[in-house]
Amino acid sequence: MKRKLEKKKDKKKNSNTGWIIKIIILAFVISITFSFASETILTNVGMVVGILVLILFVLLGVIFDMIGVAVTSADIGPFNSMSAQKVRGSDIAVKFIRNADKVSSFCNDVVGDICGIISGSAGVIVASSISDKFNFPDLPTTLIITGIVASLTIGGKALGKGIAISNNTSILHSFAEVVSLFYTVKK
Repeated sequence: MKRKLEKKKDKKKNSNTGWIIKIIILAFVISITFSFASETILTNVGMVVGILVLILFVLLGVIFDMIGVAVTSADIGPFNSMSAQKVRGSDIAVKFIRNADKVSSFCNDVVGDICGIISGSAGVIVASSISDKFNFPDLPTTLIITGIVASLTIGGKALGKGIAISNNTSILHSFAEVVSLFYTVKK
């Protein structure tokens, strides 16, 4: 009996190791992709488009943080019921809830944190653009813009967490419906 428990622990440890390696590689690829897109777009567009791209990254980080919180706080019951009724996306939502730690890690830590980092560097590019256009001093402009970006990100995530907990079923179902356009659960 003791040996079976040890084997089960070893299997779970190996499963977590595989997941950790996958998430590290995924974070690397997504980070490079987002960073490349940000740098490419922001260096070749005007200030207004740069600000819109910056806001997009902040919103993307907040939305994925909400999804991560919704997954970890959602009850599987309604989704099992929807799945039995063949409601689109419900089987994916069930899978997400059963793997809430991994989904949350991906949404909150990979996408959410990468968006936070990219929006910080995008904020510096936007600050430089504002500074050049209006002949403002670089340092105060950069400090103000990065402060605004950080405030919006932190405030947005704080607000989003409460919304995600209160509306976890609808948020998770909406996300699962979108994912169902690209992925189906094998039964």
